Amino acid sequence: MASCCREISSIIHILVIFLLVSCSICPVLSSEPHNLRGRNQTFRPEKELKIPAVLFVSGLPLQSPDGDIIDCVLLHHQPAFDHPQLKGQRPLDPPERPRAYEAEGNVAGAEEEQEHVQLWRMSGETCPEGTIPVRRTREEDILRASSVRRFGRKPRRRVRRDSTRNGHEVSPELYGDNYPRFFTYWTNDAYETTGCYNLLCSGFVQTNNRIAIGAAISPMSSYHGGQFDITLLVWKDPKHGNWWLEFGSGVLVGYWPSCLFTHLRDHATMVQFGGEIVNSRAGGFHTSTAMGSGHFSGEGFGKASYFRNLQVVDWDNNLIPLPNLRLLADHPNCYDIRGGINGVWGHYFYYGGPGRNVRCP
Repeated sequence: MASCCREISSIIHILVIFLLVSCSICPVLSSEPHNLRGRNQTFRPEKELKIPAVLFVSGLPLQSPDGDIIDCVLLHHQPAFDHPQLKGQRPLDPPERPRAYEAEGNVAGAEEEQEHVQLWRMSGETCPEGTIPVRRTREEDILRASSVRRFGRKPRRRVRRDSTRNGHEVSPELYGDNYPRFFTYWTNDAYETTGCYNLLCSGFVQTNNRIAIGAAISPMSSYHGGQFDITLLVWKDPKHGNWWLEFGSGVLVGYWPSCLFTHLRDHATMVQFGGEIVNSRAGGFHTSTAMGSGHFSGEGFGKASYFRNLQVVDWDNNLIPLPNLRLLADHPNCYDIRGGINGVWGHYFYYGGPGRNVRCP
């Protein structure tokens, strides 16, 4: 189930917040556990699981308040460079950023974006230069998956090949808790055999020593209380063709190399922003998993979740307003969406809902 807005253009080369595809899907906002198996199964790690070895770790691991362990892995020993087309390479220098890009201004009632936006950094610690923070994968993480082979991967979808995703998600199956976490995802064959979440396989090249992909986000917005934004920008490097990811105020996280893809080597044909939940319909009922804050879009600021300042980058590396925005809610009695445009937020929309209710059985 999803609440999304869609924008399609023949000249698009960018995603600002969440999803970049060569076709149509939506990003994850929250999910309920599904296909969980008991903890008495045998642990059989396979070759495809690329978990950094202790030999590649610099210094002592960092302990996060939520229980995560963060290892500082040498840049050139990160999982990305196990990929056959990336072996022997080193991270590239930062590309030319899109022109006319400025950090969005604050709105009335919203808190300023914080530098420390992840729980593991609340103590002020960070990984040293020349390393990247990697959330440690433990045996219990893999045992929660439906199978070892599908660990760190999304279910197969009816989509056309290439896509990347990023944003925040809640996934008890993947992470073992209900914290909202910053995530990335990529695939080049519609989730069949390629790609994964975060750094759980080779592909995405991380360049930043302060952002841990897959780590919990903090602080969190509260209903009728403080509202906190995260800013995301993805764009295609005009020189090398790689897709770069920025998180927060000008902080480059890393990039998806263009060699990972077929369609996305040139450009994207669709950009989507929005939310998605997993609906297993246990017992024949719609899931009670909330999307966003769990409140419908009509409640507005401070109560419903939102996206704002939605833009795309054109063929000449300029950020421009959305030329063709379309709102869509698959099941509006469960989750809905309401959009608009103004001088402060630009293109924006509120979205979300509680899931199962009297109008959504």
